Amino acid sequence: MGKRNFRKGKGDKKSFGKRAAVDDRDSNQSWTEQVRESEKWEKYYKTLNIIPEEEWDTFKKHCQENLPLTFRITGSRAHANEIKQNFIDNHVSKLKDAEFDGVKLTPKNIEYYPNQLGWQLDISKAVIRKQKEFAKTQRFLVIETEVGNISRQEAVSMIPPLLMDVKPHHYVLDMCAAPGSKTAQLVEALHQDDDKELPTGFVLANDSDYKRSHMLVHQVKRLNSANFMVVNHDATLFPRIKLNGADEYLKFDRILCDVPCSGDGTMRKNVNVWKDFTVGNALGLHPLQINILNRGLQLLKKGGRLVYSTCSMSPVENEAVVAAALRKWGDQIRIVNCDNELPGLVRRNGISDWKVFGKDMELREKGAEDVPESVFPPTEEEAEKFNLQHCIRVYPHLQNTGGFFITVIEKIDPTASSSKRQASEVVEEVSEDSVAKKQKTETTEVSSERVPQRSQKKDKLPRDANEEPFIFLDENHPELAKCWPFYDFSKKFARDSTLVRNATGEPLRTIYYVAPIMKEILTIPEQKLKIIQAGIKLFVSQRNDAGNCPWRVQNESLHTIRSFLGEKRQLTCNLKLLEILFQEAFPNMRVIKESGVDPEFSSRLEQMEEGCVFLTVNRGEGLEDLFLPLWRGRGNINLMVNKKDTHELLYRVFGIETSSKDQGKEAVYQKNKEAQKKAATESVEPEEFTKSETETDVKDETPEVKEA
Repeated sequence: MGKRNFRKGKGDKKSFGKRAAVDDRDSNQSWTEQVRESEKWEKYYKTLNIIPEEEWDTFKKHCQENLPLTFRITGSRAHANEIKQNFIDNHVSKLKDAEFDGVKLTPKNIEYYPNQLGWQLDISKAVIRKQKEFAKTQRFLVIETEVGNISRQEAVSMIPPLLMDVKPHHYVLDMCAAPGSKTAQLVEALHQDDDKELPTGFVLANDSDYKRSHMLVHQVKRLNSANFMVVNHDATLFPRIKLNGADEYLKFDRILCDVPCSGDGTMRKNVNVWKDFTVGNALGLHPLQINILNRGLQLLKKGGRLVYSTCSMSPVENEAVVAAALRKWGDQIRIVNCDNELPGLVRRNGISDWKVFGKDMELREKGAEDVPESVFPPTEEEAEKFNLQHCIRVYPHLQNTGGFFITVIEKIDPTASSSKRQASEVVEEVSEDSVAKKQKTETTEVSSERVPQRSQKKDKLPRDANEEPFIFLDENHPELAKCWPFYDFSKKFARDSTLVRNATGEPLRTIYYVAPIMKEILTIPEQKLKIIQAGIKLFVSQRNDAGNCPWRVQNESLHTIRSFLGEKRQLTCNLKLLEILFQEAFPNMRVIKESGVDPEFSSRLEQMEEGCVFLTVNRGEGLEDLFLPLWRGRGNINLMVNKKDTHELLYRVFGIETSSKDQGKEAVYQKNKEAQKKAATESVEPEEFTKSETETDVKDETPEVKEA
């Protein structure tokens, strides 16, 4: 979460190549750049003395400069390592001697990001766009970002998810998730062992703003996770949920509290922080931050880990909030010492003493009526017990980043006697009951197979936002009964976890799939969750005659279902044929067979019925095997990969460069087809016109394939 409840213009949401913000433009432009000075800001942080005097000038200078460009490489281990090696071999090595205004252009590792998957360029996007040395690198970054192999994210924003130590079996809650860059990291961590086994845990992403909840769906959609759900709640009143048949309420193994904050650590990208800075922002948000943290601790499982973070440097929003939680929870929680985690992260310890200002920028003492008592530093006795030095502070000048605060909290079993333990847990249970009462008006009675959506006046939502109920299908539904044998699904696949999103409850156009644990949540009898989105598209109906199965498998589910598919609809091809399929739409099967480019492929393909086929391409040791959908028509085939993914794979696999102006193969095919028809109409007698080989038997296939 960012400044208050909004983060417009936050770098997380931007992708490479987009128009720069005002603070990222070249200084030679005709407009006047906003002044990056603030007497209040300087007085406040100088008085707090959290920055050593000898470092102040360097600290301030970094705060006034633009942020460097940072990103991380995403995906499974084999996939991410291939993208990384491509970047190192073809870009990092070629920029090692390049400079601009005395600044080296060579990309460098973010040292604390694991496996060399985090990268930083100490220049702005404006410079990257203008330097010819960066032309190929710029194109690489654009393509890989568009397909989701690279995530544009501020370096310090990457820290909280890394410290959560998420495993595939964990139940994870992100309490203030939008816009979703940290959420994406959590989902990626949940799927870290996908090559061996799919996760059994889940990530529940919450945001209090209805419209931003839908934006969150789009941010994480590229990850195609069946173990991910977006909900819409006030984080301070996040509801308790009880799975079907469970005796106790569900608790989470990991919780991220990246709370709304004043955002004064973001001044390098949000230049308005300079003119808008006021102590009142932090004072006003302090109670909300305490309430969100306390609710998170109530929902946290014993032995679980909660990360509290802000993009602010003020102790009022940081150590004071953590101290308030420690004061309330006593020996039920502790701050985790993370000194040995994330080696390479340059950090400073949390503080236990600070001065408090009122809104009028005058100092306050304890007992002042216009500031909450909890904003003051702990007593000496509390400070010794709280160990606030284990909190993590990251300042802009330490490693050329934004400012950030992170604390890792563990919930533990009290070491005292049983009776004492029961007394200490009253704090949690009383608070749980009070929250439940506040939520009573939000609860709706529903059947176990239907999940209601929020009813309220809404802002304009994305065009593909779906507010229909979640209705699960019987695994023996007549339409599903056509799919299981046709695609040779293993009986180990959770066939009862398919659903539709329409009021009829029937599979009319799309069938979705969720992981079994997600079905458990979606079918809670007295559903308190206001669910925005869950599930991935599994099947979409094929309007034209598609043989025995009128349902086409969707790309976003391929990774999930791959290990459950038999050999009936699978085949392989060599790289030479793959290159053709990437560049030519609807090639004729007979022409491919006669060319002899891949006899085994042609022989196997002839034996298959019309419909969706799964194509595996083995690329050799150390390289990721490709698993792609292919449409087998009556006489033609087509590789169902969209234009952006095609451009990325052409470059990564074959070294073929494209530009943003290049059309997709289907568009080129359609254009040529229309040109042929026009030429035939204008210069050829009707009886002499015959179809080209590439046009044979593809009627009505083009619209369907475009939707894949």
